[in-house]
Amino acid sequence: MEPLLKINNETCNACYACVRACPVKAIRVQTEKVKPEIIPDRCIGCGSCAAACGPGAIEIRNTRDDLIPLLKQEKKVAALVDPSIAGEFPDITDYRKFVQMLRTLGFDRVHEVAFGVDLVARAYKDLFKKSRGKYYIMSNDPVTVSFIEKYKTGLVPNLAPILPPVAAAAKVIRSITGNDVILVYISPLIASKDEILRFEGDSQIDLAITFVELRELFTGANIHETDLEFSDFNAPLGYKGSFFPIANGIIQAAGINEELHETPVVTIEGEGMIDAIKEFEDNIGAIKSHFNLFYKEFLMGRGTSMGGKRILRRSQLIKYVNKRLKILDLDAWKKSMDDFSDLDLSRKFKADDQSLPKPPENKLNKILKELDQLEATDVGCGACGYASCTDFATAIAQGLAIPEMCNTFSSKNRQDHIQSLTISNEKLGQAQEALRKSESMAQKEKEAAREASEIVRRMLHKLPSMVVICDQQLKIIQTNDSFIEMLGEDAKEINEVVPGLAGADLKTLLPYSFYNLFTYVLAHNESITNRDISHEGKILNVSVFVIEKNKTVGAVIRDMSAPEVQKEEVVKRLTEVIDKNLSLVQQIGFIMGEGASETERMLNSIIESYKLKKELKDK
Repeated sequence: MEPLLKINNETCNACYACVRACPVKAIRVQTEKVKPEIIPDRCIGCGSCAAACGPGAIEIRNTRDDLIPLLKQEKKVAALVDPSIAGEFPDITDYRKFVQMLRTLGFDRVHEVAFGVDLVARAYKDLFKKSRGKYYIMSNDPVTVSFIEKYKTGLVPNLAPILPPVAAAAKVIRSITGNDVILVYISPLIASKDEILRFEGDSQIDLAITFVELRELFTGANIHETDLEFSDFNAPLGYKGSFFPIANGIIQAAGINEELHETPVVTIEGEGMIDAIKEFEDNIGAIKSHFNLFYKEFLMGRGTSMGGKRILRRSQLIKYVNKRLKILDLDAWKKSMDDFSDLDLSRKFKADDQSLPKPPENKLNKILKELDQLEATDVGCGACGYASCTDFATAIAQGLAIPEMCNTFSSKNRQDHIQSLTISNEKLGQAQEALRKSESMAQKEKEAAREASEIVRRMLHKLPSMVVICDQQLKIIQTNDSFIEMLGEDAKEINEVVPGLAGADLKTLLPYSFYNLFTYVLAHNESITNRDISHEGKILNVSVFVIEKNKTVGAVIRDMSAPEVQKEEVVKRLTEVIDKNLSLVQQIGFIMGEGASETERMLNSIIESYKLKKELKDK
């Protein structure tokens, strides 16, 4: 089922007013989401968040639209009207007109919950008389009951085991009409929408709508009291139970003595309800009283129109009740009370502990330090929505809050951020100036490169030799007119459309033996120089060289039949032959010189030997 309350992120402006208003901190703020979210399991349905939300971002589950199809069914539909209706509709001059408006809307029966209050009041009076040293918390307010079940589970046994008035009224109606009836509770509380889900059997209530939603239904159906006659509530009618919307109204309905020195009941309403429960928990042995608690008087419940005046509504209610009591048949009321004296009004409660474990002290101290709090403290500004800085730090540790919710922390971070931005802006200014200079220098270098490129391009086209540069796919990057002239008329026509044959495939322009030289150089990164190739009856001298490894190669090609090349080449090659011959003569001379020297040495050796033998013979 859709949660009772949820936050519309598109409308929410993350002001955290809802966090500050929530009495049980059922609203979580997380860093990654920034905007708050309501935790349904922790929510007690008080609606304080919706009242505090300026942008109106908190949405209450709509049950108004669920009523329309119910009114169209064949089953009888009965309205259970809370007595606080008199304070909500002061614009309706007579309550009997109001009853007729409900019948015109489509209800078959219209019952006042006041009779259920009378029954419950009697049950409380009996309970208090029979209690022996045990003290109870009255369980008529669904917000109070939800708070105890979720946050004060140790007090669940102290909740009075008596049905709330609307459930008692449901039992009465079903006993009269049978179970084949649809019951709709018209309530001043949004919490009633969840409360009725707990009632089963003959106390079952099928739907609860608020007074605000009822107003919208009247407007939508164009129903006005001026067009209608009188009609009264279906019996049984209530008596002093009509005072129930006022906090101590049920005490008066029960006839319990309210003299301060004699009353067994303490009545508290408003946000002091939570403090009262804590006192009950801590000091009930000394207080020795039953507690009648309301988070809000039903007269000012969150299901009523916003901006209502409490005293005005109270006076309207009292006027309504006085008018009713003047015409009430007390004997008929007493008989009805006797008829339902044996009605089972008991109920049970179930603990649903939503309290969170306290964080370790070291973790808490670390968070406090981050918040610029040197130690735990029980005071605080309250802007974050928590009573003290320690409570706030605890909520951060429990994942319910973020440090940015603290004004002091945010202010300090803001100043740090501003200082950081100032420094960043200064650095950015310096970087921008450096970038401007760099861009200026780059622009100059780009212009110089463009001029150099243009000079090279012009020089390239002035060269008599054929030049071509291509990429690893043998696509032409640049060439000159001499190369295009060599390729023939087709290449010239292409050149007129695509200057320089840029992008043309070299493999389609040259034979395999020719372009294979380029492929070899690209693959081996090894230049080829002075390779003679026959091409279309001409001898071409080709040199292919590496410009960028595996990416770009260039070639210089000379037509050996050109006169200037022939002269140059003849001179060059004659020079090479002469150089080789001179080298060979030098080598022959060296060898011959070596040989003559050796011959001379051998002859000298023979002469010396001969002279030595002759001298020996003479002796």
